[in-house]
Amino acid sequence: MSEEDIKKRTRGTAKELFGKGIKMDPPYFLWKAFDRDLANDLSMFITGNLYSRTVLTLQERQMVACAMLAALRATDELKLHVNAALNVGCDPEKLAEVFFQLATYGGMPAVNEALEVYRDVLRERGEWPVK
Repeated sequence: MSEEDIKKRTRGTAKELFGKGIKMDPPYFLWKAFDRDLANDLSMFITGNLYSRTVLTLQERQMVACAMLAALRATDELKLHVNAALNVGCDPEKLAEVFFQLATYGGMPAVNEALEVYRDVLRERGEWPVK
C-alpha cells in the first residue's frame, strides 16, 4: 500500500472516530507541536494501520481502548475515546458495563472516574441521561 493510500485511510478512520461529538483536540495536535514528522508517522501507524485492521471492528477496538484507559485512569484520553466509541456506534449500556467490569481488576475508584468521564461526555453530546 502506498503512503498516500495510508494517509487517506488515516484521515478516513480519524474522521469516523473523532469527527463529531465533543469538541476536544486529539493528542495528534500536541505531538505535532513537538515533532511534525513523528506525529504523522504515529498517526499513520495508529489510525491508518492499527485501527483500520479488520480483525476487530471499530466498536470492539473502542471498547477495548476505553477499558484499558479507564483501568489506567487516563481520564483525558478516556474522554476522547468514549466520544469515539459513541461515534462508531458502541451501545451506551455496554460501554457502562465495561466500566463496571473494572471493579474486579481496577477497583472502584477507577470505575467511579470512568463513569464520571462517561457522564460528562454524554452531557456534552446532549445524550444524558441515558435512556
